[in-house]
Amino acid sequence: MVELTTKVAVMITFEELEEIIDVVKNLHGYDVSGYTRASLKRRVTRIMELNKLDLVELKSKLVNQPGFSTHFLQEITVNVTEMFRDPEFYKALKNDVFPYLATYPHIKLWSAGCSTGEEVYSLAILLKEAGLYQRSFIYGTDINTKVLEKAKRGIYSLAKVKEYSENFIKTDPKSSLSEYYTAMYNAATINNSLKKNVLFSQHSLVSDRVFNEFQLITCRNVLIYFDTNLQEMVLDLFYHSLCHLGFLCLGSKESLINYKNAAKFKVVNKKHNIYQKIG
Repeated sequence: MVELTTKVAVMITFEELEEIIDVVKNLHGYDVSGYTRASLKRRVTRIMELNKLDLVELKSKLVNQPGFSTHFLQEITVNVTEMFRDPEFYKALKNDVFPYLATYPHIKLWSAGCSTGEEVYSLAILLKEAGLYQRSFIYGTDINTKVLEKAKRGIYSLAKVKEYSENFIKTDPKSSLSEYYTAMYNAATINNSLKKNVLFSQHSLVSDRVFNEFQLITCRNVLIYFDTNLQEMVLDLFYHSLCHLGFLCLGSKESLINYKNAAKFKVVNKKHNIYQKIG
């Protein structure tokens, strides 16, 4: 007789989620309390299911197992990304923003929440095509050190890069994406010429402060995971990190509508949420 086993779904209440948030903050200094509870609950539940843990076991590992908190943080902060995601946004960037950036002798850009680096290299390629890369420097930051290591390597599966090429074509480029990477077996490595003016480093939008003054900041599809108070705090960070007349680019489901300093920004492209700091 064959015994059938049934997979039991992990259940966690919002009260139990608050316990996890407190453990992570008090013992490890990571404050994730500003994440939307629904998103955070989904990610914590996924970690528990993958590691076959109940609530007691999860808290025990966070308290007693060295390195688990780092793994935990990496898993709850992973974001989906791709090169030239939303090609129309990149066309808008090229048409509405780059002519202004071209007036600066030096251009500093910040890709916040850059994940595995695809957006950073997309910006680098766009700048290269516009003849602006040599006087530009791009900072790519994320709280997740695991994804930053992949970003620094700049190696992606060839299958994915072929998909990215379809996005790139929709931006009306001057060349083929294949000119910017070297293919070997099943992998594509971003050319070193695109890496020389790029720096990837760890930075927390939750707890770290201004570290430079930028002409352009992109933070797309990150704020949607934050609650209203944290969104306000992060937008303050961006406001103070932008130079006068600098540009801020948000994701398709994000905007400055409810931001207290919204009047200090001009809408450059409403459809693609591109703003310019004017106050």
